[in-house]
Amino acid sequence: MRQVVVGVFIDTSLNIESNNINAIARQSAMGSGGRRRAEQETGGMRFSARSRREPASRKVRSYQEAARRMTVPGRLYFRPEFVGLGDLDPAKPALFVGNHTRYGLLDVPLMLDGLYQHHGLVLRSLGDRAHFAVPGWRSFLERNGVVPGNAANCDALMEAGESILVFPGGAREVFRRRGEEHTLIWKKRLGFVRLALRHGYDIVPFASYGADHCYTVIADGADILERPRLKGYLKKTGMLDLLRGGDVLPPIGKGVASTAIPRPERFYFSFGERISTAGLMDRAGDESTLWQVRERVAESIERQLDHLGEMRGMDRRENWGWVRRRLCPAGLDGDEA
Repeated sequence: MRQVVVGVFIDTSLNIESNNINAIARQSAMGSGGRRRAEQETGGMRFSARSRREPASRKVRSYQEAARRMTVPGRLYFRPEFVGLGDLDPAKPALFVGNHTRYGLLDVPLMLDGLYQHHGLVLRSLGDRAHFAVPGWRSFLERNGVVPGNAANCDALMEAGESILVFPGGAREVFRRRGEEHTLIWKKRLGFVRLALRHGYDIVPFASYGADHCYTVIADGADILERPRLKGYLKKTGMLDLLRGGDVLPPIGKGVASTAIPRPERFYFSFGERISTAGLMDRAGDESTLWQVRERVAESIERQLDHLGEMRGMDRRENWGWVRRRLCPAGLDGDEA
């Protein structure tokens, strides 16, 4: 409730901000250079079997309606804006591939809500296995159509003609460290491309910008692993393996007035041009082809992130109210630019 009050105060009581984001989107150039992606050595995606599910069932859609009511505070507080939403073709299923922002919980519900409200499109999300180890949280995710992210589930969803949401960066991107804002941390993962080619599924690259600004990181996984005694203890007790070598060590951040309340950033979402894989189905086993498609997807997302960053800068100067500008510094991760 507190977020609703703050959001209304920032955007309504001051009556300063406008919705002129489309003009800003047209002014901002899409052609800026891509960011350097954080690449780390790892194996491919690991998969396990799971039963096939019906496409966008009535039950999942009913939960989507309920979820919309839950996103009201976020919509008021973060004022999400969308680019390219009207160009999507909801009648043709696709694999939606994008960047995960820090913590991963602030922006995704708002993006899914935007897709549902504009197109009636329900994405079936592939979730990290850690989500399904928490009993109550697991039930909530399953009611909303989320399934464990493995090849068997993705195969079944594609065979059923579902549109699917995947974040190749997974938990490592969710727990991104200081200085990794708005970058892709996909390691060497090719599984999502292989599955798309196997089924001839279109890929829709998308980008989310803003949530990485909501908190200033005080300490992260790298800080913890730099402490020899603590790292030794985690290794000795087997905790380091459970934490995937430190990949799932959550960063500690501070928001408004050094509290856990996120800064009232505006969230920006962009959807890029579809990438067809229909002509590449017979090359799903060719690693060179997989890398070429993966790089094409990644480059599209990086261009969109650059574009959204420019949009944020213009929007902040021209449309944000004084309170929002005061609470949300211009620079990345809460540092003044």
